[in-house]
Amino acid sequence: MRRRTLTLGAELASARLVPAAVLARLNRARFACAAFALALFSLSSLALAQSEGSPAPAAPAPSAAPSTPAPGSADAIADRVQAFYDQARTYKAKFKQRFTIYAYNRTKDSSGEVVFAKPGKMRWTYTNNGNVVVSDGRQIKIYEKENRQMYVQNVDKTQYPAALSFLLGNGSLRREFALTKLDAAQFKFPGGYVLLGTPKSPTPAYQKILFYIDANTAQVRRVLLVDAQKNRNRFDFEDAKANEPVPPAAFTFTPPPGTNVVKP
Repeated sequence: MRRRTLTLGAELASARLVPAAVLARLNRARFACAAFALALFSLSSLALAQSEGSPAPAAPAPSAAPSTPAPGSADAIADRVQAFYDQARTYKAKFKQRFTIYAYNRTKDSSGEVVFAKPGKMRWTYTNNGNVVVSDGRQIKIYEKENRQMYVQNVDKTQYPAALSFLLGNGSLRREFALTKLDAAQFKFPGGYVLLGTPKSPTPAYQKILFYIDANTAQVRRVLLVDAQKNRNRFDFEDAKANEPVPPAAFTFTPPPGTNVVKP
């Protein structure tokens, strides 16, 4: 993903540790991970906030489950999360992100706010560097303030269609992932659940994803994505609010004059 994390890439390139072409591919993969994390987390957290607060709007029919899982199993936990986000329509939260390049043991921290609305709309505003990632459900725009560049791509041409199915309300944790329940204490997440998800349809964006879920509310508190190179992209979410009005303008973005717009 070519955001502020590009600064880390620039540092590596200037040190002649990684070829520029490799860094470019790595940065694009970062964006894919970020978009996926928001898509999946947002929908699960939305419904949680809704269940705790304001009256719920009419809920769409829940995604069909392959079978009735055993109580306390990974699939049963996933169904609780699924039931929450199937009801959600809008979501706002603050996030903290840490991206780690495994091969060089380098990390980059970012933070900001996310806004999501069905069907398929989202906006990441990075408060630490001014970068923006926006989708109106048809296109995704990635604006890099420091580099004065914006990348534009159709949603159906991206490499994470399964992730965006959650944004559209059509996704299913159990359908998209093989799930395993891990030892939450071992992952330093007491009072909750940790689920390992392995995508049933391979994607270059990630090899596995870990969901950190509050045991009482079924809210996803953290999402950790790991790719084939063992790079890690972690998102922690807080101050979530669901089903509040979101103006349509939140999902539009016009870059400043002089921005170089790149379309594949």
